[in-house]
Amino acid sequence: MCRLRTVVFILTLVLCSLCRKDVAAQSAGGQGVNARVVIVGTDTLPSITLQIFEITEKLPRKLRKERERWTRLRNAVYVTYPYAKSAARILKDVNSRLATLPNKKDRKAYLATKEKELKAEFGDKLENLSIYQGKVLMKLIDRESGENCYEIIKELKGGFNARMWQTVAFFFGGNLKSEYDTEEDRDIEAIVQEIEMYRYYRAYN
Repeated sequence: MCRLRTVVFILTLVLCSLCRKDVAAQSAGGQGVNARVVIVGTDTLPSITLQIFEITEKLPRKLRKERERWTRLRNAVYVTYPYAKSAARILKDVNSRLATLPNKKDRKAYLATKEKELKAEFGDKLENLSIYQGKVLMKLIDRESGENCYEIIKELKGGFNARMWQTVAFFFGGNLKSEYDTEEDRDIEAIVQEIEMYRYYRAYN
């Protein structure tokens, strides 16, 4: 009922505005515009047929919850997808570089240097992600690189570090072994396809 009163009020303002314009045009000596009118007492008002529209109630609770879920997921994918693209590219570069190093000592020194560079570049940005965004990021990293985060850490830092970080992730409700499934994660895939279609993503660095 409140919405209906608002609509009626707006239509009244529109009609009054048209009346003032018509009177101003006639008083200025112009030819004016032919219009259907309605005489109410001593007033002459224009009669205009407006397009039919439907007034509906707000979405049911179930649909509102679904819209909130989708909006949250969409925002998370838009935020984290560039990081996943960068992670896949960096991982490929790191593996290529490691393949050229002759011994374990050189590989360890290279990884330490690379880790320091990445922390300086991405540390603050990634720390600002929410736990939910972090979970989405792990899914996307698996999508882009073909390896889950546990495998990546184990490969680069060893099994002990992988298990330690898996324990930390567990306490925050996460799982480094999260893998991307095109069926289970079809909503994420739809959003990624949307980003790719419109070229909205920009891989950091």
